[in-house]
Amino acid sequence: MRLAFKRYLPTSLFGRSLLIIVLPVAIMQVAVTWSFFEEHWQTVTARLSESVAGDVALVTALVERSGPESVDPIANLAFETVGLSVDLREGDVLPTSRRTAFFRALDRSLRRALTARLDNEFWFDTTRYPEYVDIRVQVDAGVLRFIASRERAFATTGHIFILWIVGASTLLSAVSIIFIRNQAKPIQRLAAAAEAFGRGQDTAGFRPAGAREVRLAATAFIDMRERLVRYVEQRTALLAGVSHDLRTPLTRLRLQLAMMPAGPDREAAIQDIAEMEMALDEYLAFARGQSGEESAHTDLAELCRSLAAKAGRSGCVISLDVPDVLTREVRPGTLNRAVSNLVNNAAAHGNTVSLSLVDTGGRIEFRVEDDGPGIPPELYEEAFRPFSRLDPARNSNTTGVGLGLAIARDAARAHGGDVFLEHSGLGGLKAVLWIPA
Repeated sequence: MRLAFKRYLPTSLFGRSLLIIVLPVAIMQVAVTWSFFEEHWQTVTARLSESVAGDVALVTALVERSGPESVDPIANLAFETVGLSVDLREGDVLPTSRRTAFFRALDRSLRRALTARLDNEFWFDTTRYPEYVDIRVQVDAGVLRFIASRERAFATTGHIFILWIVGASTLLSAVSIIFIRNQAKPIQRLAAAAEAFGRGQDTAGFRPAGAREVRLAATAFIDMRERLVRYVEQRTALLAGVSHDLRTPLTRLRLQLAMMPAGPDREAAIQDIAEMEMALDEYLAFARGQSGEESAHTDLAELCRSLAAKAGRSGCVISLDVPDVLTREVRPGTLNRAVSNLVNNAAAHGNTVSLSLVDTGGRIEFRVEDDGPGIPPELYEEAFRPFSRLDPARNSNTTGVGLGLAIARDAARAHGGDVFLEHSGLGGLKAVLWIPA
């Protein structure tokens, strides 16, 4: 029961704060209104109705005792003393139809009072005239018609009280909404800045704002961002320096090998140097990640066609299924490197590769499939770990160091998406890189 009730509660800070402030005010207003109508308003209305009913009963008794000829003096006296208009309709009968007021309590109070004071049959209408009440009493000579002011029969200030209650509640709610929204905005900006920083976007324009606690959280986020940026810069600079320092002796070795006589040993050494240079490139790409690249509107379909053409030139049999044009704002270099890694992995372990681009409405998916040996489902997450080779499950990848999938996942998550693996319809592995649409 408790969990079922919690499903209907707001989940945002703005909604919950508004509920905490507005709900008690609304409950208090309802309780005050209920108490007012139950105690004060109904009591006053009952007293007024009894007063009018007493006047009607008095005039009716005087008319019945004095006869029809005395109606005019009695009517003049009633109008001058209690403001009651009296008219005798000789030979008339009471109406049979009856209209009920919107507030039924008014009719009930007046009917109760007239029943208690009159022995004659009566009829009344509280809806025909906005400012008056029409009361008719059956007498021997016909029907006595009384027109009484509504203010004499009912407490007419109830609607004014309701208007004040509604107006005050609306004003308080509006002030609460403005205040709570201003308090929630800094938290929303902090969340947006954290999300943007997680995607590698520039958040230098973010400044602490809002309540003291929110400012403390924002300041802690800025400090954390600066520390992470320094860490990434230092890591990138370190690996770039190592790469530069290692490339120099590798270049010298390559020149020396080029001057040596051709032979199996020389070709093997050249191959080893090429693998070392490729490993250095992967290390640097993994360390650099998406830093330093700005977002740009990119045709993702053209990006896929370019990758397919490049794979085809290297001898890979690849099928392509992409729309004519699909443009989104992405980091083209980072995304190109990620999808290229997936295609290269598929080409390295399969004879046939399929690359497709699908816009599902909520996200955009790059689907790369191969007909290779695949990976057992229990090793899918292991495949994303840096330097993971999965030699028991896949053919030995002699052209990499196990960073392809890790780089692809980092790139996808930098765009707010991810990469996941599953079994391919071609018989091998299916890698899906998705980003928000």
